[in-house]
Amino acid sequence: MWPQDAMGWHDYHLHEFKVVHPQHGKLERLGIPDRDFPDERPCTPDWEVPISKYFNLESVSEATPALYVYDFGDDWHHLVTFEEALPGGAARYPCCVAGARACPPEDCGGVHGFAEFLEAIANSKHPEHSRLVQWSGGAYDPEAFDPARIVFDNPRQRWKKAFQE
Repeated sequence: MWPQDAMGWHDYHLHEFKVVHPQHGKLERLGIPDRDFPDERPCTPDWEVPISKYFNLESVSEATPALYVYDFGDDWHHLVTFEEALPGGAARYPCCVAGARACPPEDCGGVHGFAEFLEAIANSKHPEHSRLVQWSGGAYDPEAFDPARIVFDNPRQRWKKAFQE
């Protein structure tokens, strides 16, 4: 799904969008249905619903941002908004046109765990420094960001890779 691509995450965890339908105003939940607890967090599979149903030129003036939650343990919350449509042919869709800072590593422990991670990797005397630098791939620059490096996958193919292999 697009937010995982933009953040650099790999669908290791469940996620969901909470979005208001522009025509009838009802809150809808889109995400990965939880096979183990289908009644706890019922949702429509997000790979079956085009995002344009909620964010498009006709509804942009009244578009309500969507809440996106990834990894119900780490509990990452994002507000997704439709800002503008780029002229046809100007970009491949979807595309990332701007951003700031590097994505937190997958499974770093949410907002508080990420703060502790940043503290540890910035201080070579921290008792967890070596382990966390190695865990994060040997180098992590929290200021690094290049929108041109963001590649969006086909959500249906990503789901198959994550849950059927």
